[in-house]
Amino acid sequence: MNLYPWKMMSTILLFLLFSLGLSSAALYADIYMYVDENGVRHFSNVPTSGQFEVFLRDRKARKGIGRSSTRFDPLITSASKKHRVAFPLVKAVIKAESDFNPKAVSRKGAKGLMQIMPQNYRHLNITNPFNPRENIMGGTRYLRYLLDRFDGKISLSLAAYNAGPEAVERYQGIPPYKETRNYVKKVLRYYRHFKNKG
Repeated sequence: MNLYPWKMMSTILLFLLFSLGLSSAALYADIYMYVDENGVRHFSNVPTSGQFEVFLRDRKARKGIGRSSTRFDPLITSASKKHRVAFPLVKAVIKAESDFNPKAVSRKGAKGLMQIMPQNYRHLNITNPFNPRENIMGGTRYLRYLLDRFDGKISLSLAAYNAGPEAVERYQGIPPYKETRNYVKKVLRYYRHFKNKG
């Protein structure tokens, strides 16, 4: 039984006011939440651990490609040259994975711009997944590995990025998962967009 209902009501009221304030501003951010061992709900737009789950998704700024960003272009260029992966492809993956949000955390625990899973940090030389440089460098390195593994075939490499290389090999093509097929189409659409812009 909650002995402090007024605290819960004030928390809810503050959260609703905060949400309304965001909706009327030109700001877009996911809201994350987790419940601690005492049953207290914690809200944040910058999750600090894998305990947080998406509570409220942001609205997209525009239809179609939506909001974009050139903020990380220098880092993408650096990673692209080092690992020999086309700049528009790296940027397309970032757009699809996190929409250029360096603090993004998925329900499965993938983090950062390119949504790297914790078990891959060491292999990809990542110590802080929320560091844009580390994340982009590690994610691009993984893309290079997948492109080499699948003979440069972009669609298969993207499917492997989403579903894992073993699934692509098992099905000898893009796995019949709706999420993965939609993911490949989405990234290729962004890829063409960024390629044409360049």
